[in-house]
Amino acid sequence: MSKQAQQVETLFCHETDRGYRVVAQQGGKRLFRAILELKETSAGPRPARFMQKDGSSEKPRNPGEFIELARGADRIRISQQTSPNGRAELKEMLSGYQLDATAVRTCRLCANKGEYSPISGETAIDTGEEYICPDCATEELERELSFRGNLTGSAQDRLEELLLEVQDLQRITNLLKGRLDPDLTKFDEISANVEDVDLKRVDSLNLHPGVQNLLESRFDTLLPVQSLAVQNGLLDGDDQLVVSATATGKTLVGEMTGLDRVLNGQGKMLFLVPLVALANQKHEDFKDEYGDLANVTIRVGASRVRDDGNRFDPSADIIVGTYEGIDHALRTGRDLGDIGTVVIDEVHTLQEQERGHRLDGLISRLKYYCEERAKQKQNYGGAQWVYLSATVGNPRDLGQALEANLVEFEERPVALERHVTFASGQEKPNIENKLVKREFDRESSKGYRGQTIIFTNSRRRCHEISRKLEYNAAPYHAGLDYGRRKKVERMFAEQELSAVVTTAALAAGVDFPASQVIFDSLAMGIEWLTVQEFHQMLGRAGRPDYHDRGKVYVLVEPDGSYHNSMEMSEDEVAFKLLKGEMEDVRTLYDESAAIEETLANVTVGGRAAKRLNDRMIGDVPTKHALGKLLEYEFIDGFSPTHLGRVITSHFLAPDEAFRIVDGIRKDRHPFDIVADLELFDDDE
Repeated sequence: MSKQAQQVETLFCHETDRGYRVVAQQGGKRLFRAILELKETSAGPRPARFMQKDGSSEKPRNPGEFIELARGADRIRISQQTSPNGRAELKEMLSGYQLDATAVRTCRLCANKGEYSPISGETAIDTGEEYICPDCATEELERELSFRGNLTGSAQDRLEELLLEVQDLQRITNLLKGRLDPDLTKFDEISANVEDVDLKRVDSLNLHPGVQNLLESRFDTLLPVQSLAVQNGLLDGDDQLVVSATATGKTLVGEMTGLDRVLNGQGKMLFLVPLVALANQKHEDFKDEYGDLANVTIRVGASRVRDDGNRFDPSADIIVGTYEGIDHALRTGRDLGDIGTVVIDEVHTLQEQERGHRLDGLISRLKYYCEERAKQKQNYGGAQWVYLSATVGNPRDLGQALEANLVEFEERPVALERHVTFASGQEKPNIENKLVKREFDRESSKGYRGQTIIFTNSRRRCHEISRKLEYNAAPYHAGLDYGRRKKVERMFAEQELSAVVTTAALAAGVDFPASQVIFDSLAMGIEWLTVQEFHQMLGRAGRPDYHDRGKVYVLVEPDGSYHNSMEMSEDEVAFKLLKGEMEDVRTLYDESAAIEETLANVTVGGRAAKRLNDRMIGDVPTKHALGKLLEYEFIDGFSPTHLGRVITSHFLAPDEAFRIVDGIRKDRHPFDIVADLELFDDDE
């Protein structure tokens, strides 16, 4: 014992139902653990039994060894959890040997395990009943998490960080029960920032009088991103890639030069978007804003949406269309006339797995169309290209690939709070209801009530959530007809709705001026969102003309997923999205995509197909693709066969085409063929 006594740094005593637990520590490590029982003598309390603990067994030692151990210790500490009588008894016993002890605040749970763990105001964690050390509080939190589902490392790390920060275990566990504590749910804040830009006065632009008068009636100076575009050659006809956050005014960049070229007789404007809903909205906006100056039409594809009376007029001055709508016109040989300006909105779609290659091909085919028309018409000088996006991870590289001047504007007009809270799928609608009510009850300094977009991953869930919201709300998805969607857009704009509940795929780009975005799900269908898609969606929160700040709430289901093919869980995805870097915009080609785009390029360009392939963003294996097209009998030389024309005009991938042809040859019912295609897509 004498050797042990020389090594002891701290001797800790804690009252138990058997006497006192004694722990000897050196350098934070336990050296010795025992149970000490005292007896009353004429000289006062003295050691009666001293039992060394070794796992679950006990070994009797000479009671005098405790005194030797105590005399060799640098300091003796008594837990404050020890009763007043117990502390008095210990101090009296130690005093009889000219030893002194100090009462300290310790963790009871550690003491029960035979550990000495002092706690202070800086380290103590409140459980609601007592204070414990950070290690024990973390263990208690992990135990609670095991009941709620297994959280991944990132989510657990976040909760543990919050636990040490607020030192209140109950507040943290309440987060797991869907309690909305703004101080704890807040993950970070993206501050509003303003770049110093030399703003262009509208009266200095020298545009066509029709455009000039229209702009001057609306404002005196251009917004910063618009001014930067003008400084970078917008009105000189230079192609541009404009990358700027939502609500910074980048759309007007394309409209301004497009309408100016229309009115100056330099060709019509094509304004292209990825979604039918977005095309419909832009078509209505353009008719209202520019209908007195130019004819506006819409092209959203062949028989893909219900005809609502808007007939496509290829001779119109302004054509608003979806990518596929205009591409269909090219693939089927429609004459689009002289094109003066092409505006590609949401150009980051280039990186999407299913649609990216089609946009890549469309850009190449449309450039080819304009070049060929310029060869045929001496008075036609070709088109100016303006590409728009709020989210590009590699803007400089993309600008070079598109051969466009980069206009990058990183200002965020309003601050954006991002919050994370945990809830099961059943609990989420109740939390969403509280958040929607809280936001709608507030009014900004601009006089607008707070409104919410809730993103979820299915049409059924849209209706389920909207029915559970107490304030007036509406579902919004592609399954609603055009008139119903327009009604929802109008009601939201007039502040008659507290919220819209929508699918991620549809409303990422639709103009709902919301102050708050809630992610009911972090999936788009059965695929997790990318960082780019996530930023595109959360960017809908907060408009400078409406709101003082934006709010984003990410509702996370611990260990949750939406399909057995999903490798990660929702809590893991949440922190990946919140902390992740924006993905680069690149178009990748598998064999199917390469064959589909090469067939379209042969259909549009004939022998120029290789040149069309070579100018695309992605790397297309042209020789291999042409070989497969010949093998499949989709082309004959550099002309599409009848089968090839049907396939390309219907945007079919080769495997889909083969399944349809096989079904027709076997005289199968069309419904059976469609069912097989759907099942094949699900398997894929």
